[in-house]
Amino acid sequence: MTPESPGSARVPEVPGPVRQPAPPGGMLRALLGLPVQLYHAHLGVLLGRRFLLLVHTGRRTGIKRETVLEVIRYDPVAREAVVAAGWGRRTGWLHNVEAGLAREVWIGRERFVPAYRVLAPDEAERLFADYERRSRLGAPLVRAVISRLVGWRYYGTQASRRRVVEQLSLVGFRPRTLN
Repeated sequence: MTPESPGSARVPEVPGPVRQPAPPGGMLRALLGLPVQLYHAHLGVLLGRRFLLLVHTGRRTGIKRETVLEVIRYDPVAREAVVAAGWGRRTGWLHNVEAGLAREVWIGRERFVPAYRVLAPDEAERLFADYERRSRLGAPLVRAVISRLVGWRYYGTQASRRRVVEQLSLVGFRPRTLN
């Protein structure tokens, strides 16, 4: 049966809008918070530049928050780490950062007060494609995690990659300059 024939079970590569899952809670949230303890024990260096710890203040509560994020790309010249907002515009830490409440970033042996930028879709798509190329061995896992985050099946094609970066937002953190 060809994809165009009647009764075909063809699944569209980039489906229509679906509801993105809510951020984790309970035990999963506690488990995902364990890397924070590495940073508190001054062992964050073990995570290298693959992860960073973002320290920020809750915009509604005023409570100190700490979030470990996977680094999609690190540029040692610009000292910029790019991460994905896993729940897109609903991501709490992104709201706090945009409200000017990012206090500190820890990455490798470095700690700094961050400046941030939200990457344009073209740059984000290019960096995300590079991240996938560097993660070839884990590609099935990367695709499964991305699919879970966005709420639809991610195939790793250019069209679906574009949709992912538009839905998740990629954010770059670098040391704030005193200008």
